[in-house]
Amino acid sequence: MNNQEKNTYVREHILSALLMMLESTPISDIVVSDLAQKAGVGRASFYRNYASIDDILIQEERRLFEAWKESDKKRTDQSRDAFVESLLNFYKSNQAFYLSLYRAGLSSIVQDTILSSIPIEPADPNPVAYVKSSVAYMIYGWVDEWIKRGMQESGTELVRMMNSAQR
Repeated sequence: MNNQEKNTYVREHILSALLMMLESTPISDIVVSDLAQKAGVGRASFYRNYASIDDILIQEERRLFEAWKESDKKRTDQSRDAFVESLLNFYKSNQAFYLSLYRAGLSSIVQDTILSSIPIEPADPNPVAYVKSSVAYMIYGWVDEWIKRGMQESGTELVRMMNSAQR
């Protein structure tokens, strides 16, 4: 294996081991040596790829979200509903990962991602910035509660709910 393949192998095994450990162990009780052992890698390999255990989840969330953004560029419907539906379906398709984030008490990672997906520019007029902020926090509120409740509905169903609640 070349270095890139080795790093990919290490990262995949560490993430997999962490997600398994989170099913029965609070993140605060997981130590790097136990995680590295469960992943079948050395501590040096861990620290070559991550600064902390939380960093594993942060980096994976960024990777997933960037992949979603790339695929979302192909969406032809540019409406707010289509954007929200696409975002929610992305979370649903990665349900196991996001439920693990919540079990670990790291819902702030989801919040940061959603807020960054609706960028507020310094040049935005105040009313535009306020609306963007309101929309971003509304979406986060829905996603936050939805994940807490086990992500039972699809993104399409949630958009329908949002629209019927606004009437």
